[in-house]
Amino acid sequence: MLYSEVVMDHFMNPRNVGTMDDADAVGEVGNAKCGDIMRIYLKINNDIIEDVKFETFGCGSAIASSSMATEMIKGKPLSDALNLTNKAVTEALDGLPAHKIHCSVLAEGAIKAAIKDYYDKNGIEYDKAMFKEVDHEHAH
Repeated sequence: MLYSEVVMDHFMNPRNVGTMDDADAVGEVGNAKCGDIMRIYLKINNDIIEDVKFETFGCGSAIASSSMATEMIKGKPLSDALNLTNKAVTEALDGLPAHKIHCSVLAEGAIKAAIKDYYDKNGIEYDKAMFKEVDHEHAH
């Protein structure tokens, strides 16, 4: 399967790439199987994601997924970002090859990990169940 034009665009011209020195939260996930690592930085104000940056060490699909995911959560409340699924990211990209779906799962995981980091740092209560896959799959 060839990549969609949207995937190619986000791969060639990824949005929101980089690091953030004054980030309010950072989430990192890795997939040992394929060696992809994704790090998401969030700037949060009044529960709104004001800015987001990402670094991805991985394949084109991982980069495109990260880029699309960050675009989808920028300017949105944390609750929206928490509800972002890899399925939504994949659909926004006009689909990914089946063996690359895990790349969009990484993007979802990194965002969740960053929000969990924010909640932990600020002593905000949250439902642990929302983050069960973050703790389970990506424990360092």
